[in-house]
Amino acid sequence: MPKFCDFGKEIKKKLEDIDQSQEWLISKVANDTGKYFDSGYLHRILRGEIATPGIVSSICKILDIPAPKQ
Repeated sequence: MPKFCDFGKEIKKKLEDIDQSQEWLISKVANDTGKYFDSGYLHRILRGEIATPGIVSSICKILDIPAPKQ
């Protein structure tokens, strides 16, 4: 099982709470940002390997979670 960063854990927990899938989030973020976003990209965010500001901000808005601390 991959090791998630704190922000990644928050994303996973929120998706569970609202009974939505990662695929749902990927689709919402792609629509919200107009940028390419896929499962590989999401996994890198969940693990804390990347933190593209526009994508992170979109995830926070869609899931109504606080932005990760820098």
